Amino acid sequence: MNPTLFGARAGFARGWTEFRQTLTSPQDLASYLLNSVIFVVVLLFLRGDTVEGTSISVATTAMPGVLAMLLVFGGVLSLAQLLTTEREDGTLLRAKAMPNGTVGYLVGKIVTVSLMSVASVVIVLVPSLFLFDGLAVNGVTGALTLVWVAVLGLLATLPVGAVIGSLFTSPRTSVMVTMFPLMAMIVGSGIFFPMTVLPEWAQWIAQVFPLYWLGLGMRSAFLPDAALAVEIGESWRHLETAGVLGAWAVVGLVVAPIVLRRMARRESGASMAERRQKAMQRVG
Repeated sequence: MNPTLFGARAGFARGWTEFRQTLTSPQDLASYLLNSVIFVVVLLFLRGDTVEGTSISVATTAMPGVLAMLLVFGGVLSLAQLLTTEREDGTLLRAKAMPNGTVGYLVGKIVTVSLMSVASVVIVLVPSLFLFDGLAVNGVTGALTLVWVAVLGLLATLPVGAVIGSLFTSPRTSVMVTMFPLMAMIVGSGIFFPMTVLPEWAQWIAQVFPLYWLGLGMRSAFLPDAALAVEIGESWRHLETAGVLGAWAVVGLVVAPIVLRRMARRESGASMAERRQKAMQRVG
């Protein structure tokens, strides 16, 4: 077997094992459940409010956007934080010492984060289908849309997280640098209110990034066509969704491996010791 393929196969197995371990960890399970409870409870308070121009509740229209947000947070923030944390504690350096260990390590992290992101979506979605009127998968077409949008969304965002995790050596810095742009995108991407209420220039900016299109695709999978009244162009724009998410995925899959290889080559015992010393000084 090709050595790289062997490393990737080992990475898939490692990623699956790490994900299963999160399901048996009380701390990880509490994190899953806490996030889902927070989102569901907040939206429960909005069930009585309807989106202007429709009869659909604010909670129902916002829930698909919340699912999109969970995927983006997982793909970008979680992967970036994992990479910087494990660079600091020497996990990546140990993996590098093994034949094709870097490939296996990176594939494993991608698999773990992807499965964790999907698990977060499922935990939020299942109770929401029973709690929010009008929220339902739109048949077979809606189910297929949900799958391809989620897969493309992860392919578009995971490389971004990998690049950020490669550029920064401190977990705290990577989170801070990532969080503020993500929060700005959440506010401006129509997650909690229709994009059409924003100025046209803000709408154009939001449409450059994956979060808006991921949210739009999710809404098309769950909401009735009556919700189109508050969408840009009154259309689900599936072709544009696939195009933008696909473009981000292609660019990311070209750029991320280059950045990751450079990062892996720079890893050494001396650089790891220096980062660990800085981390101890921050704690002290």
